[in-house]
Amino acid sequence: MFIPLHDTNPLKSIDYQYVTVSLIVLNIAIYVIFQTGWVVPLDEENLAAFAVIPAELMGHALGDQSIVVPFAVPERLTLVTYMFLHGSWIHLIGNMLFLWVFGDNVEDAMGHLRFIMFYLMCGIFAAVVHSWMIPNSDLPLIGASGAVAGIISAYLILHPKVKVWVLALWRIPIKITAYWALGFWILAQFVNLAFDAEESVAWGAHIGGLVAGAVLILFMRRRGVRLFDRTGGGA
Repeated sequence: MFIPLHDTNPLKSIDYQYVTVSLIVLNIAIYVIFQTGWVVPLDEENLAAFAVIPAELMGHALGDQSIVVPFAVPERLTLVTYMFLHGSWIHLIGNMLFLWVFGDNVEDAMGHLRFIMFYLMCGIFAAVVHSWMIPNSDLPLIGASGAVAGIISAYLILHPKVKVWVLALWRIPIKITAYWALGFWILAQFVNLAFDAEESVAWGAHIGGLVAGAVLILFMRRRGVRLFDRTGGGA
């Protein structure tokens, strides 16, 4: 598995990736404040109120089999709130690292406001696909992975030739093109979806985010932004 570290792809239309950085700060702040137990600790039942639970979203919750939470959050609202919760530091750092490396150039291709809409729509569609695939599951879905998957597919469509520094096998830094690094990650999602029967990782949400990102980038990019740019980025 490749871990992205840095891409050689300078910004062209915006001065700074304010939305990307704000999303990273918000995700980290929510985790530190509410999920670490250091500031305002929330137990699992309270956190479940903000997660997407497929059985409830799809209207299949059955009596005692559904998760009971101390207060109710409308299921439609959880399609947004679930994106800002994470199961562990590793889960959080992994998502934020992908967002940091690839989010800025997708934001650059769309502009700040469209990028916010893009991010949220990818995450929402990811949760819907996940719930559609396992409509009777009562396991809470949390994490930014679906929204980040949309960024990954959008980046690959925009900049397949850009060079990306990655850690191969968790320890070896190498520089490869985006279509190898991200293409391998995308392939892994489909393979895992086909062969991994466990529900602990939301492979369906990843696929949903990938599809949403690939479609939305076609319509939400700035006028004049090319698809499948053949340049390799900066130095």
